[in-house]
Order: sequence, then C-alpha cells, then structure tokens
Amino acid sequence: MTITRQIARWSTTVTFGDLPDVVVAEAKRFLLDTIGCAFGGWGTADVRIALDVLAALGGTPECTLIGEGGKTSVVNAALANALMVRALDYNDIYWKQDPSHPSDIIPGVLALAEQRGLTGRDLLVGIAIAYEIEMRLCEFAFPGIREKGWHHATLTAVASPFAAGRMIGLDVEKTVHAVGISASPSCSLGAVTAGKLTMMKNTVDPMAVQAGVLAALLAERGYTGPEHVLDGKEGISHALFGSEYRMEILTDGLGETWRLPNCGMKAYPTEALTHAPISCTLRVLRENGLTGDDVERVEVRTLARAADILCDPSKYDPRSKETADHSLPWCLAAALGRGKVTTDEFSDSALEDEGIRKHLRKVVAVVDAEAEAAFPDRQLCTVTLHTTDKRELSARVEYPKGDPRDPMSNAEIRVKFDALCGAAIPPPQRDRIWAAVAEIEEWAVADFMQLLVANG
Repeated sequence: MTITRQIARWSTTVTFGDLPDVVVAEAKRFLLDTIGCAFGGWGTADVRIALDVLAALGGTPECTLIGEGGKTSVVNAALANALMVRALDYNDIYWKQDPSHPSDIIPGVLALAEQRGLTGRDLLVGIAIAYEIEMRLCEFAFPGIREKGWHHATLTAVASPFAAGRMIGLDVEKTVHAVGISASPSCSLGAVTAGKLTMMKNTVDPMAVQAGVLAALLAERGYTGPEHVLDGKEGISHALFGSEYRMEILTDGLGETWRLPNCGMKAYPTEALTHAPISCTLRVLRENGLTGDDVERVEVRTLARAADILCDPSKYDPRSKETADHSLPWCLAAALGRGKVTTDEFSDSALEDEGIRKHLRKVVAVVDAEAEAAFPDRQLCTVTLHTTDKRELSARVEYPKGDPRDPMSNAEIRVKFDALCGAAIPPPQRDRIWAAVAEIEEWAVADFMQLLVANG
C-alpha cells in the first residue's frame, strides 16, 4: 500500500469528534491569525494585480473574496485568498527539516466549505488535516528539500488535496488520485526565495493550494492521477534525489498524535530565521537605552542557512518588500533606525528611508557551530551590538517569540489582528469575527465568510 493511500485512509475518515480539545482551540487561534494576515495582505500590489486578472477571467460567483467582497469561482477564491494570507509573510511557520506555512491551505478549505454548504465543524476538520499532513511533510526528508534547491510549495501541493478532498467528501480512491493530480506537476524551484526576490516568493504556495483544490474537483469527476507520487518510481522521493526519505514519519501515530499545537506564529512580518535576531537586537537596544546611531556593528551568530538565504549581496540593497522581508540586514537596520519591525518598515516609502538604509552595512552574519548542531530543535541565536563607545552588548535566544515554547497569547494575537485590519475593518466588526471564531462550530461557513468582507 502506497504512503498516499495510507494517509488517505485516515484523512477521509477523521471526524470532528476525533479532534482533541487542544487541537480545536489551536485551530481557532490559527484561523484568527490567518484572517488577520489576509486583511493585511488584501491591499498589497501583488494581490491587487491578481484580483484584477481573476476578475477579467470571470467564473462562477460561488466563493467570497476576503476583504474585497463579491464572489468568484472556488478555484480562484482559493488562490486569491491564500495570496492575501501569504502576501506580508506574516502568517504561521513550522520549520523542521523543511519550512512551511500550513495556514496557506486554510483559504482552500474555506472556499470548498463555503461552496459545499459546510459548517464550522467541517472547517476545523479540514484545517486539522492540512496542518497534520503539511507538518509531517516538513519532517520526512533528511536533509529537507529546501537544502536541495526546492521550495516548500512542493510539499503544499501534496498536503492541499488531502484537505480539499475531505471537504468535498472524496473517498480513499479519489483522494489518492487528487494527490497525484496536484503533486505530479507541482515541484517548485527554490529560485523564488533565492537572491533578489519577486512577487512569486509569496505566490508559489497559494498556487499549490489552488492546485490541490482543482485536483480534488477533477478527481471527484473521475480524473485520475499517479498513486506513487510520493514513494514510487520517479515520485518525489526518487526524483528529488540527494535526501533520505523516512516515509514512516508520514504515518506513524497518524490520528493518535497531532502536530498542529506544535506550529509557530509570527511576531514579525518577515522570514522566520530573522525573528530571533530581531528579538535580540530590540532587546539590547531597549535594555541599554540605545539608538541605531550608538551602534557601529551588529554581529549575528546564526545558522548557515540563515546567512545564505538572508545575507547574500542583494539583501544589503533591497528594493522590494519581498527582498526586504527576507533580508537580515534590512530587518536589523529597521530595528536600529526605527526601534521596531512592523509592516510599516516594508512599505515603498520605508524602502527609501535613509534612516534605515544607513544601518544596512553594520549587519554581519557569522555561522555558529552550536546553532547548527541545535537546529531544528532550537533556533539558537546570539546578537552582539558593538557600540560607538566600544562596548559589546549581547543577547541570546533559543527560539523566537511565537514558537510553541514561547507562544503568542490571545491578547498578543489580537494586537496583531487589529493592526492588520486597518480602517477597512472597524473595531465592532473585528469583535464580531472574534466572537464567531470562538463558536465557529455552530456557524455555516457561507455565513461566516460574510463577516470577512470590509465593512460587512
């Protein structure tokens, strides 16, 4: 029996009653965080372009566009809403052998739940399935596929159709075909997150979510796909060579243990490996009453992959939001120049702000052997600020804020949510959304989606 079929036997039968209380509670917290990220991403340039193109393409108006209002086809809604969630690089993070953002799949689950007239109970099951499979996929390759030049959207194209298939009631056989349909054309190049970044950095995973939704709809009508897409000849474990694939990680304890509570949230709208250095830098500045002008050099002792991804030459002169939020020099220069790292520090005007840019060359990344040995269990990071008066002031963290070992509180999630909502989502509407998610089991998803329209 293939791995795909083994997982499908679980994903097609798991019910709301099988979800532990902690999984239900955490799924609601991630749903709230995801909605906030969608509101924040709704007005970005890449989302506006995508919405214009999708409007021109037309399609059956069946699923709600978050923020925007109006409806589009279920496949287009999955793409557009997932892009809103991803656009600011502010949604959740799970990083083991590979990184991923499991909440990218939530818009696909929402779209199908709305189209099929499902309830919040069904929605929570779909979210739990998405997280469980995506997070296990982040653990089964040694080294991860990211280290071999592939993007984690490759994994999302495998996880998304399992959740999508559950939403529309596919049986085991059709779920297996849906996974084959989605995964076989969807291996994504790591080029989207290498060097100077473009809008595709935030789009490739939403496209994988869309692929999963389309695949489930095709399989429902009888379309077929390869069952051995994970573990057979010229499947992922064969074609993406150079890693050891431990398939048992994908199935051991499936339905008995749950990964979702082990996923992290983001306290900053930046690439995940910048979070620990940002926290350290802000702590040293705050505790010592320093400004950026008091600092001559910032030494960051971190992972080799952080130095590689975040400190190549393009990251010392970012000219786009996408490059800036994957730039360790920019993130720490923003901390030095403004004393904070929020979405404001990645606006077009901020990218030209000499108050930030003058600090870029102060940032130096040094590969730390202890951090390498500890990863992924811990994200050890030490930041030392060398001051103009010749002091060396350091801070060290083992994992960033938002990690399950230092989770964001509900109050902190609400602060983030409110900041992302902006003026278009007034406080009374925000309160209604929070109240609705607290009792989402009792809601029809179609009714819930109307709360997510600006001034709805």
